[in-house]
Amino acid sequence: MEITRQIRGGAGADSDRGQPNIILILNDDMGFSDLGCYGGEIATPNLDRLAAGGLRFSQFYNTARCCPSRASLLTGLYPHQADIGHMMDDDGVDGYTGDLNTDTLTIAEVLGEAGYRAYMSGKWHLTRHVDGPKHNWPCQRGFDAFFGIITGACSYYHPSTLTRDNERIDTPPGEFFLTDAISDEAADQLRRHAETHPNTPFFQYVAYTAPHWPLHAHPEDIERYRGRFDRGWDTLRAERLERLLEMGLIHPNWRLTPRDPSQPAWQEAEHKGWQAARMQTYAAQTERMDRGIGRILEALEETGQLERTLILFLADNGGCAEEIRADRAGWLAVQNAHTETRGGRKVQFGNDPEVRPGGEDTYQSYGVPWANVSNTPFREYKHWVHEGGIATPLIAHWPQGIREPGGLRHEPAQLPDIMATCLDLAGADYPTDYRGRTIPPHEGHSLAPMFEGGTFSREVLYWEHEGNRAVRKGRWKLVNKYPGDWELYDIDLDRTELNDLSADHPEVVEELEALYQAWAGRCSVMPWEELLALREARGRRGR
Repeated sequence: MEITRQIRGGAGADSDRGQPNIILILNDDMGFSDLGCYGGEIATPNLDRLAAGGLRFSQFYNTARCCPSRASLLTGLYPHQADIGHMMDDDGVDGYTGDLNTDTLTIAEVLGEAGYRAYMSGKWHLTRHVDGPKHNWPCQRGFDAFFGIITGACSYYHPSTLTRDNERIDTPPGEFFLTDAISDEAADQLRRHAETHPNTPFFQYVAYTAPHWPLHAHPEDIERYRGRFDRGWDTLRAERLERLLEMGLIHPNWRLTPRDPSQPAWQEAEHKGWQAARMQTYAAQTERMDRGIGRILEALEETGQLERTLILFLADNGGCAEEIRADRAGWLAVQNAHTETRGGRKVQFGNDPEVRPGGEDTYQSYGVPWANVSNTPFREYKHWVHEGGIATPLIAHWPQGIREPGGLRHEPAQLPDIMATCLDLAGADYPTDYRGRTIPPHEGHSLAPMFEGGTFSREVLYWEHEGNRAVRKGRWKLVNKYPGDWELYDIDLDRTELNDLSADHPEVVEELEALYQAWAGRCSVMPWEELLALREARGRRGR
């Protein structure tokens, strides 16, 4: 196997520390300011503990959607290079096959070559083949053990595509909740590893579905938030802004974006009890995840591995503004959502104010107004590449390697940098050739220098999803919301993207657009209108 170091900007593994264990925790559809340590009202004591003992990043970015983010995170490439340029559909063109490119390598595969064992618990969502073939299931992509779901969203009480290793399994009888099962399996994997491979480093990927819709949570967890959101979205957004300022996570220059124009002021909103219950349930989902992360930390402490384990936590996109309509029941059923509960009750699909969310027989989302709160202080949501769609909290905790517990890092970075960081710290080589396959060059830059107080510089960042495009270079960000025109923002002064400067700086627009077009051509990004036309043509041909 021909290998070469493709990691840029890192220091490599410390010979005195040896290879660190690495746990990568990804959650699903959570906004920038939901966690307690990022200004939110939700109780997240375990993640707050990791932040207090580690680092918080204020300008880390995902790719605005679930499976493209997962593809970029695990391969160190941009989503289109990994053939997950959109979702799990096969459009028959490079970049959009809906199946992880077999000429890519996952973190697990590369670390496996460096002597690591690899484990996964949670949501995969990187192949359109949910029953077979299995060439892109976790155990074929470097993981020694897998428990979770192959697809995306599902019932937390009765998940579809529940799988152990390479075999589909039934939902266990009795009480079952997917968030708890993901947490407990991850903790068990750590304990089994300590028993069977005590001298081998591990990489673990914990991919929660929480707090992605449907809004499913235990009644007692929902009850803990009774009254917490009754003052409404306008007041809560303003309060989050103040906490973010106090924490130093945003700059005083950055003004709060207006309430989403499609939504009324809280005082004028209908069904306030139901609206508050939606956010209560979302908060309960998030706290339940945090509680499970606490059990993973307990397993690390029991096995004596906490000090030498790098833990990274982030979200796959911003808060999700999707409102679930009752007429989507058929589509959701096709997407492997059960139409009946395990007890035979009909599932009520849709955001109906007459139905309180949380139970197994409901299927709702928290929608536009609360996603607007989750993404405080930014604009837009999941799908879009304005800051609300792509800004994620990133927490890094590593007692042996982080020299400034509780520190903040404000340098911009994005998903491919996670793989670069893991490989750098493990001393792993990234191959140009692997088992007879030519592997595309890595796109990441190691964050490791920032762990020890050093500098980090990523010159240009890029995004595209569903025609929503952006490129950021230094203080300038060029962005559009499809099918609108380019907008230009000075991110140093206006990260909340309220003052479009494109008319004032046409030369900057021209420079950044040229960078974007070159990147799009190199990474198999198809203009969205062309992809839509291709889909329409294929549809007319009956394909």
